[in-house]
Amino acid sequence: MQLHPYNHKQKNSYYSLFFFFSSNETSKGDLSVRGIAKQKLGYFPLPQNEAQRIRRFLSFREDCDAASVLDPCAGGGAAMATITSSAKAVRHGIELDAFRAEEARLVLDQVIQGNCFDVHSTVESFSLLFENPPYDFEVGENRNGRMEFLFLEHTYRWLKPGGVLVLVIPGDRLSTCAEILAVHFREKAIYRLSAPESIRYKQIVAFGVRRTRRERDQLKDWDVQRAKAKLLGLTRSYGELPVLPDEADKEFAVPPSGPAQLAYRGIPLDTAEDLLHVDRPAGFCSHPRFGRRVGRSRRCMAATLAF
Repeated sequence: MQLHPYNHKQKNSYYSLFFFFSSNETSKGDLSVRGIAKQKLGYFPLPQNEAQRIRRFLSFREDCDAASVLDPCAGGGAAMATITSSAKAVRHGIELDAFRAEEARLVLDQVIQGNCFDVHSTVESFSLLFENPPYDFEVGENRNGRMEFLFLEHTYRWLKPGGVLVLVIPGDRLSTCAEILAVHFREKAIYRLSAPESIRYKQIVAFGVRRTRRERDQLKDWDVQRAKAKLLGLTRSYGELPVLPDEADKEFAVPPSGPAQLAYRGIPLDTAEDLLHVDRPAGFCSHPRFGRRVGRSRRCMAATLAF
Protein backbone atom coordinates (compact mmCIF):
# COMPACT_ATOMS: atom_id res chain seq x y z
CA MET A 1 0.00 0.00 0.00
CA GLN A 2 1.36 3.38 -0.98
CA LEU A 3 1.05 5.73 1.98
CA HIS A 4 2.30 8.86 0.29
CA PRO A 5 3.20 9.66 -3.32
CA TYR A 6 6.91 9.83 -4.03
CA ASN A 7 8.44 13.25 -4.33
CA HIS A 8 12.15 13.51 -5.08
CA LYS A 9 12.38 16.76 -3.14
CA GLN A 10 11.25 14.92 -0.03
CA LYS A 11 14.02 12.29 -0.43
CA ASN A 12 11.37 9.54 -0.50
CA SER A 13 11.59 9.84 3.24
CA TYR A 14 10.16 6.72 4.78
CA TYR A 15 13.01 6.45 7.24
CA SER A 16 10.49 6.39 10.07
CA LEU A 17 8.95 3.14 8.88
CA PHE A 18 12.41 1.77 8.13
CA PHE A 19 13.49 2.23 11.73
CA PHE A 20 10.28 0.72 12.99
CA PHE A 21 10.24 -2.42 10.87
CA SER A 22 14.00 -3.01 11.18
CA SER A 23 14.04 -2.69 14.98
CA ASN A 24 13.58 -6.43 15.44
CA GLU A 25 16.30 -7.46 12.97
CA THR A 26 19.22 -7.06 15.37
CA SER A 27 20.21 -9.76 17.83
CA LYS A 28 21.11 -8.92 21.42
CA GLY A 29 24.74 -9.69 20.71
CA ASP A 30 25.04 -7.31 17.79
CA LEU A 31 27.00 -4.29 19.04
CA SER A 32 27.46 -2.63 15.66
CA VAL A 33 26.58 1.03 15.26
CA ARG A 34 23.29 0.27 13.57
CA GLY A 35 22.66 -2.59 15.98
CA ILE A 36 22.92 -0.23 18.96
CA ALA A 37 20.48 2.13 17.25
CA LYS A 38 17.92 -0.60 16.78
CA GLN A 39 18.32 -1.96 20.29
CA LYS A 40 17.80 1.52 21.77
CA LEU A 41 15.00 2.28 19.33
CA GLY A 42 17.07 5.09 17.94
CA TYR A 43 16.73 7.73 20.67
CA PHE A 44 19.95 9.36 21.87
CA PRO A 45 19.26 12.87 23.25
CA LEU A 46 22.03 15.40 23.68
CA PRO A 47 23.32 15.31 27.28
CA GLN A 48 22.12 18.35 29.19
CA ASN A 49 25.61 19.38 30.29
CA GLU A 50 26.68 19.49 26.64
CA ALA A 51 23.62 21.60 25.77
CA GLN A 52 24.55 23.99 28.58
CA ARG A 53 28.07 24.34 27.17
CA ILE A 54 26.67 25.02 23.70
CA ARG A 55 24.39 27.71 25.17
CA ARG A 56 27.44 29.65 26.36
CA PHE A 57 28.62 29.96 22.75
CA LEU A 58 25.42 31.67 21.62
CA SER A 59 24.34 35.25 22.17
CA PHE A 60 20.87 36.61 21.46
CA ARG A 61 19.81 40.24 21.11
CA GLU A 62 17.18 41.51 23.50
CA ASP A 63 16.58 44.91 21.88
CA CYS A 64 14.75 43.66 18.77
CA ASP A 65 12.27 41.08 17.53
CA ALA A 66 12.54 37.51 18.76
CA ALA A 67 14.71 35.07 16.87
CA SER A 68 12.97 32.13 15.20
CA VAL A 69 14.93 28.97 16.03
CA LEU A 70 14.46 25.38 14.86
CA ASP A 71 15.31 21.85 15.94
CA PRO A 72 14.18 19.47 13.15
CA CYS A 73 14.94 16.39 15.32
CA ALA A 74 13.49 17.79 18.53
CA GLY A 75 12.98 14.68 20.67
CA GLY A 76 11.44 15.88 23.92
CA GLY A 77 12.59 19.45 23.25
CA ALA A 78 15.08 19.61 26.14
CA ALA A 79 18.14 20.35 23.98
CA MET A 80 16.57 23.29 22.16
CA ALA A 81 15.08 24.63 25.39
CA THR A 82 18.52 24.55 27.01
CA ILE A 83 20.58 26.08 24.21
CA THR A 84 18.09 28.95 23.95
CA SER A 85 17.40 29.35 27.67
CA SER A 86 16.60 32.93 28.69
CA ALA A 87 16.80 34.03 25.04
CA LYS A 88 14.17 36.10 23.29
CA ALA A 89 13.22 33.41 20.79
CA VAL A 90 10.32 31.56 19.20
CA ARG A 91 11.24 27.88 19.43
CA HIS A 92 10.12 25.52 16.66
CA GLY A 93 10.56 21.76 16.60
CA ILE A 94 9.86 18.76 14.39
CA GLU A 95 9.59 15.33 15.99
CA LEU A 96 8.62 12.03 14.44
CA ASP A 97 7.47 10.26 17.60
CA ALA A 98 4.06 11.30 18.92
CA PHE A 99 4.91 10.82 22.59
CA ARG A 100 8.10 12.87 22.40
CA ALA A 101 6.34 15.51 20.31
CA GLU A 102 3.88 15.96 23.19
CA GLU A 103 6.81 16.32 25.58
CA ALA A 104 8.39 18.90 23.28
CA ARG A 105 5.20 20.96 23.21
CA LEU A 106 5.66 21.59 26.93
CA VAL A 107 8.93 23.48 26.37
CA LEU A 108 8.83 24.63 22.73
CA ASP A 109 6.46 27.13 21.13
CA GLN A 110 5.57 25.29 17.92
CA VAL A 111 6.00 21.55 17.31
CA ILE A 112 5.12 19.49 14.25
CA GLN A 113 4.73 15.76 14.82
CA GLY A 114 5.79 14.05 11.64
CA ASN A 115 8.58 13.31 9.20
CA CYS A 116 11.06 16.16 8.77
CA PHE A 117 11.33 15.50 5.03
CA ASP A 118 7.60 16.16 4.69
CA VAL A 119 8.04 19.59 6.32
CA HIS A 120 8.76 22.70 4.27
CA SER A 121 9.54 26.31 5.08
CA THR A 122 10.32 29.57 3.34
CA VAL A 123 14.03 29.86 2.72
CA GLU A 124 16.07 32.11 5.03
CA SER A 125 13.41 32.16 7.76
CA PHE A 126 15.30 31.00 10.87
CA SER A 127 18.05 32.59 12.92
CA LEU A 128 19.33 29.40 14.56
CA LEU A 129 19.29 25.82 13.30
CA PHE A 130 20.15 23.14 15.86
CA GLU A 131 20.54 19.65 14.42
CA ASN A 132 21.25 16.36 16.14
CA PRO A 133 20.03 14.19 13.24
CA PRO A 134 19.39 10.48 12.97
CA TYR A 135 22.53 8.49 12.40
CA ASP A 136 21.69 5.92 9.79
CA PHE A 137 20.84 5.54 6.13
CA GLU A 138 17.83 6.82 4.26
CA VAL A 139 16.14 4.01 2.38
CA GLY A 140 14.48 5.25 -0.77
CA GLU A 141 13.38 4.14 -4.20
CA ASN A 142 15.88 6.19 -6.14
CA ARG A 143 18.72 6.95 -3.73
CA ASN A 144 20.17 6.06 -0.36
CA GLY A 145 22.26 8.38 1.75
CA ARG A 146 23.56 9.27 5.18
CA MET A 147 20.88 10.89 7.28
CA GLU A 148 23.32 13.46 8.66
CA PHE A 149 23.77 14.83 5.14
CA LEU A 150 20.14 14.53 4.11
CA PHE A 151 18.81 16.37 7.16
CA LEU A 152 21.33 19.18 6.69
CA GLU A 153 20.65 19.34 2.96
CA HIS A 154 16.91 19.57 3.55
CA THR A 155 17.02 22.27 6.22
CA TYR A 156 20.08 24.51 5.86
CA ARG A 157 18.33 26.75 3.29
CA TRP A 158 15.81 27.70 5.97
CA LEU A 159 18.61 29.43 7.87
CA LYS A 160 18.96 33.13 7.07
CA PRO A 161 22.31 34.62 6.00
CA GLY A 162 24.21 35.35 9.18
CA GLY A 163 22.17 32.71 10.99
CA VAL A 164 23.93 30.18 13.19
CA LEU A 165 24.13 26.42 12.63
CA VAL A 166 24.79 24.08 15.56
CA LEU A 167 25.32 20.56 14.21
CA VAL A 168 25.83 17.54 16.49
CA ILE A 169 26.96 14.41 14.63
CA PRO A 170 29.41 11.53 15.05
CA GLY A 171 32.93 12.73 14.26
CA ASP A 172 33.50 10.12 11.60
CA ARG A 173 30.48 11.42 9.68
CA LEU A 174 31.73 14.99 9.33
CA SER A 175 32.88 14.13 5.81
CA THR A 176 29.30 13.56 4.69
CA CYS A 177 28.48 17.21 5.45
CA ALA A 178 31.77 18.68 4.19
CA GLU A 179 30.43 20.05 0.89
CA ILE A 180 27.55 21.99 2.46
CA LEU A 181 29.68 23.27 5.33
CA ALA A 182 32.51 24.37 3.04
CA VAL A 183 30.31 26.26 0.58
CA HIS A 184 27.54 27.68 2.74
CA PHE A 185 29.10 28.32 6.15
CA ARG A 186 31.92 30.49 7.49
CA GLU A 187 33.51 30.97 10.92
CA LYS A 188 33.32 27.24 11.55
CA ALA A 189 34.40 25.89 14.92
CA ILE A 190 34.42 22.19 15.72
CA TYR A 191 34.74 20.47 19.11
CA ARG A 192 34.32 16.99 20.46
CA LEU A 193 31.86 16.37 23.25
CA SER A 194 33.03 14.94 26.57
CA ALA A 195 29.92 13.55 28.29
CA PRO A 196 30.25 9.76 28.75
CA GLU A 197 27.54 8.95 26.20
CA SER A 198 29.01 11.48 23.75
CA ILE A 199 32.44 9.89 24.07
CA ARG A 200 30.94 6.46 23.55
CA TYR A 201 29.26 7.62 20.38
CA LYS A 202 32.13 9.82 19.21
CA GLN A 203 30.00 12.95 18.99
CA ILE A 204 31.20 16.36 17.87
CA VAL A 205 29.55 19.74 17.57
CA ALA A 206 30.15 22.02 14.60
CA PHE A 207 29.24 25.70 14.74
CA GLY A 208 28.96 27.81 11.62
CA VAL A 209 27.48 31.04 10.27
CA ARG A 210 25.59 30.91 7.00
CA ARG A 211 27.18 32.88 4.21
CA THR A 212 25.33 35.53 2.24
CA ARG A 213 24.82 35.03 -1.49
CA ARG A 214 27.53 37.61 -2.16
CA GLU A 215 29.96 35.79 0.11
CA ARG A 216 29.27 32.52 -1.71
CA ASP A 217 29.73 34.15 -5.11
CA GLN A 218 33.09 35.51 -4.02
CA LEU A 219 34.38 32.08 -3.03
CA LYS A 220 37.07 30.65 -5.25
CA ASP A 221 37.24 26.98 -6.10
CA TRP A 222 40.46 26.84 -4.13
CA ASP A 223 38.74 28.23 -1.04
CA VAL A 224 36.08 25.52 -1.19
CA GLN A 225 38.56 22.72 -1.82
CA ARG A 226 40.78 23.89 1.03
CA ALA A 227 37.84 24.03 3.45
CA LYS A 228 36.66 20.57 2.36
CA ALA A 229 40.16 19.18 2.80
CA LYS A 230 40.29 20.51 6.38
CA LEU A 231 36.90 18.99 7.17
CA LEU A 232 37.89 15.65 5.67
CA GLY A 233 41.08 15.73 7.70
CA LEU A 234 39.12 16.35 10.88
CA THR A 235 36.92 13.36 10.08
CA ARG A 236 40.02 11.20 10.50
CA SER A 237 41.27 13.09 13.57
CA TYR A 238 38.48 12.91 16.12
CA GLY A 239 40.88 12.44 19.03
CA GLU A 240 42.78 15.60 18.07
CA LEU A 241 39.76 17.89 18.23
CA PRO A 242 39.52 20.22 21.22
CA VAL A 243 36.94 19.35 23.84
CA LEU A 244 33.93 21.65 24.03
CA PRO A 245 34.93 23.83 26.99
CA ASP A 246 32.82 24.78 29.99
CA GLU A 247 33.49 28.45 29.21
CA ALA A 248 33.03 29.50 25.60
CA ASP A 249 36.13 30.62 23.72
CA LYS A 250 34.09 31.99 20.81
CA GLU A 251 30.77 33.76 20.48
CA PHE A 252 28.15 33.23 17.79
CA ALA A 253 25.65 36.07 17.59
CA VAL A 254 22.19 34.80 16.67
CA PRO A 255 20.52 37.49 14.54
CA PRO A 256 16.87 38.50 14.94
CA SER A 257 14.32 37.27 12.43
CA GLY A 258 10.68 37.70 11.64
CA PRO A 259 8.04 35.05 12.25
CA ALA A 260 8.79 31.70 10.61
CA GLN A 261 6.28 29.11 9.47
CA LEU A 262 6.62 25.39 8.85
CA ALA A 263 4.21 23.51 6.58
CA TYR A 264 3.72 19.77 7.03
CA ARG A 265 2.70 17.86 3.90
CA GLY A 266 2.83 14.28 5.12
CA ILE A 267 0.88 12.01 7.42
CA PRO A 268 1.78 11.32 11.07
CA LEU A 269 3.57 8.07 11.82
CA ASP A 270 0.77 7.08 14.20
CA THR A 271 -1.71 7.29 11.33
CA ALA A 272 0.55 5.19 9.13
CA GLU A 273 0.78 2.56 11.85
CA ASP A 274 -3.00 2.53 12.22
CA LEU A 275 -3.35 1.99 8.48
CA LEU A 276 -0.87 -0.87 8.62
CA HIS A 277 -2.42 -2.36 11.79
CA VAL A 278 0.96 -2.33 13.56
CA ASP A 279 1.53 -1.75 17.27
CA ARG A 280 4.37 0.68 17.97
CA PRO A 281 6.88 -0.25 20.71
CA ALA A 282 6.73 1.97 23.76
CA GLY A 283 9.19 4.82 23.52
CA PHE A 284 9.70 4.41 19.76
CA CYS A 285 11.59 7.24 18.17
CA SER A 286 13.88 7.67 15.19
CA HIS A 287 16.83 9.64 16.50
CA PRO A 288 19.88 7.40 16.56
CA ARG A 289 23.00 9.39 17.43
CA PHE A 290 26.02 7.24 18.05
CA GLY A 291 29.41 5.94 17.00
CA ARG A 292 32.08 3.63 18.34
CA ARG A 293 33.97 4.14 21.57
CA VAL A 294 37.30 5.85 21.19
CA GLY A 295 40.41 6.21 23.33
CA ARG A 296 41.91 9.29 24.87
CA SER A 297 42.90 12.19 22.69
CA ARG A 298 46.54 12.47 21.67
CA ARG A 299 46.86 16.22 21.42
CA CYS A 300 44.74 19.36 21.08
CA MET A 301 44.27 21.62 18.12
CA ALA A 302 43.24 25.26 18.17
CA ALA A 303 39.66 25.33 19.32
CA THR A 304 38.41 27.62 16.58
CA LEU A 305 38.94 26.39 13.04
CA ALA A 306 38.24 29.54 11.02
CA PHE A 307 37.95 28.52 7.39
